Amino acid sequence: MTILFKNARLIDPEQGTDAPGWLLVSGGTITQAGTGPVPHSDEVVDCGGKCLAPGIVDIGVKVCEPGERHKESFRTAGLAAAAGGVTTMVTRADTVPAIDTPEVLEFVTRRAGEDSPVRIAPMAALTKGRAGREMVEIGFLLDAGAVAFSDGDTVTTDTKVLSRAFTYARSLDALVIAHPQEPGLSNGASVTSGKFAALKGLPAVSPMAERMGLDRDIALVEMTGVKYHADQITTRRALPALERAKKNGFDVTAGTSIHHLTLNLLDVGDFRTFFKIKPPLRSENDRLAIVEAVASGLIDTISSFHTPQDEESKRLPFEEAASGAVGLETLLPAAMQLYHAEMLSLPQLFRAMALNPAKRLGLPGGRLSAGAPADLVMFDPDAPFVLNRFEMLSKSKNTPFDGQRMQGRVLQTWVGGAKVFDAKG
Repeated sequence: MTILFKNARLIDPEQGTDAPGWLLVSGGTITQAGTGPVPHSDEVVDCGGKCLAPGIVDIGVKVCEPGERHKESFRTAGLAAAAGGVTTMVTRADTVPAIDTPEVLEFVTRRAGEDSPVRIAPMAALTKGRAGREMVEIGFLLDAGAVAFSDGDTVTTDTKVLSRAFTYARSLDALVIAHPQEPGLSNGASVTSGKFAALKGLPAVSPMAERMGLDRDIALVEMTGVKYHADQITTRRALPALERAKKNGFDVTAGTSIHHLTLNLLDVGDFRTFFKIKPPLRSENDRLAIVEAVASGLIDTISSFHTPQDEESKRLPFEEAASGAVGLETLLPAAMQLYHAEMLSLPQLFRAMALNPAKRLGLPGGRLSAGAPADLVMFDPDAPFVLNRFEMLSKSKNTPFDGQRMQGRVLQTWVGGAKVFDAKG
């Protein structure tokens, strides 16, 4: 069966173009795109001039199975992803228990296949129990389907253990995703250091903690030759080290979160815990520097870092509240803030949200070229709405954007040519 998407505004991050055209899909695969006469097809989808782009590949989504299904399940996360234009969730390993054995990974993969309408690409832990003392069986976990290895926001303090894990991962050509922070400085911190933190009396961490953590990791990359991705670069002080690593030819990429691109530390306001994330929100100067780094390509990926937390863990004093925010459904409309502010173009945004994540993980999506899977999102970048967290499909509702006026609505989402979301119901 063939499907023709006509009257579309095609956002092609691979070509860097934003232009009217049509797209032909056959058997779940993109076969052709063009601007001339439209070909015959079995089904026609009239996009009405709305944007058609590759589905988002979201690195670092926490789905709380196994162990904390009351926060998020594969079913609710998958529905939220489809509603947000996310066609592939790259899931984290910081579950309870951690995804550190082939058996747990196979359980996760099976549950995802049964319950999620979007694709799942699971990460596995780098060390057993994410405790930083003993590496996992990387080879067996690769065979079981792990696309990368990461202990999430837990930083391995034993550099010898980390160097051995990097060396072993390099021998198997496995990708390691790390969270660059100096653990001693960042332990117990709730906000970024500065005048705001001092006025509020909150425990703070210097932006240098990120730079120090990244410097250590890059030194280990130089020593071992491992493929490395820094999950969240959020401060301007870390950018020179990242730039040097890339210029030196190391196999290093970096990402950032949509929250760090669109919010700053002043948004915490009067101790609003939905704005408590990890690493903490940064200064406005840091935010602008990170936006510029995405525009230049120095930072490769943008992700939601979807971290569900229940009401009980957020309705606490700011210091005691759990870190994290949900983001599957708000990633695209939040990214539209950067587009409407003329900071990033739509091809630049989808390069960072779809193409680069897929390329880094060796996935076939993120493209509109012939042969790519028909993982697509149709959206209206101008549609205004007020976000109501209780209308979200995620099981947990901890979003910092609750009550905000936003622009950019997902209209329809397809995975492998099958429609998995329609805003009309």
